[in-house]
Amino acid sequence: MNDNYLPVVVGVAVLGEHVLRLLFDDGAVGDVAFSAERLTGVLEPLRDPNFFARVRVDPEAGTITWPDGLDLAPEPLYEEALASQLL
Repeated sequence: MNDNYLPVVVGVAVLGEHVLRLLFDDGAVGDVAFSAERLTGVLEPLRDPNFFARVRVDPEAGTITWPDGLDLAPEPLYEEALASQLL
């Protein structure tokens, strides 16, 4: 990975209650699982599977977002996705 690369999420699909498949602008694709135990504080609404499934790509921010304005930084999502990268 290029140390100067700033990942941009260009696609998202919900695979399960707390699992997303993410596509990045460099072609990387991987799955990210969110642990319900870690969904606390501002992330608490994501515990609801119906709300979690309302995720969308924010093309301006280059990451994923939910209807209440909650978004996640793309860098840790990219690292997690690479750990489970699909070939």
